[in-house]
Amino acid sequence: MDIFVLFILLAIGMHVLKTREQAQRIALLGSYLAEFQIEKLMQDVLGGYQRALGEADAERQAQVWRHLETTERTLSEQFKLFVLEFAKVAEPQARLSRLPLALPFVSQYFPASTLDLRKLLSVHAHGIALAAQNSPDQPLKSKAFTLSAELMLMQHSCHWFCRSKTVASARLLARHKTAYAQVLASVTPSTRQAYLKLTGN
Repeated sequence: MDIFVLFILLAIGMHVLKTREQAQRIALLGSYLAEFQIEKLMQDVLGGYQRALGEADAERQAQVWRHLETTERTLSEQFKLFVLEFAKVAEPQARLSRLPLALPFVSQYFPASTLDLRKLLSVHAHGIALAAQNSPDQPLKSKAFTLSAELMLMQHSCHWFCRSKTVASARLLARHKTAYAQVLASVTPSTRQAYLKLTGN
């Protein structure tokens, strides 16, 4: 058989296997997220920050900030519950590849090259809860900036699990106009330290 034809058939086979594996990951993560309103709450928080920061009237801006406190708290609580539920997933199913590109069977046959999403989500839950706290020493604008970064990094991890790190970074840039390195630099120091220790970056 011509080597080129063999290569094409191999590439097609790899793509089919990769797509099937990714579909299973998306279904798994989606089945747990479906019990919560995390995505909607995240959109409400990020959209609320834009409204607050763009509001010229100080009184109206203060109202938006106060309203956001409840949404932030609800989001943090729901994410904690989601992480507790997802912790029930068996370890082999929770693996995600450290490789930049998605390849089939990596998590199954090369576990040393993977990390545990359950542990990564726990880091995000702690970071979101910490960033969502109100501190008299921290301006609301600074809080919004940090919590936004925590949420974006969490979303990046979910996309990484479902697709690959490269795709997750591309989606982050396309959706939020923010680079992965910039988000990582903007989260709380404790989140960044724990995240880097787990991911090995």
